[in-house]
Amino acid sequence: MIDVTIDIVSWVFLTFGGACVLIGGIGGLRLPDFYTRIHAASLTDTMATILIFVGMMLQAGLSLATLKLAAIMLFLLLTGPTATYALANAALLSGLRPDADTMDGKKTGSAGG
Repeated sequence: MIDVTIDIVSWVFLTFGGACVLIGGIGGLRLPDFYTRIHAASLTDTMATILIFVGMMLQAGLSLATLKLAAIMLFLLLTGPTATYALANAALLSGLRPDADTMDGKKTGSAGG
């Protein structure tokens, strides 16, 4: 009975992780400018990593594989946001400014302004 419960919980984590990847991918394609796109990618990177790796750790049980998955997850959670920050900082320093319309919460491309 406990094995079935662990399987169900792990598949819920894996499904939600996959949904986060899908939503982040759609956001990366549909969002209007560079900074909102890397924001979607960064959130996808961290949230999907946590959900997918927790699902895989539940599937692996208490084993060496679980420790390896935890180490990989920790590495990804430390390097992913750092890389996103470095990318955004490099874009800002190179002169790419955030779009004023997206900062105000307005919809870009509207004819009325």
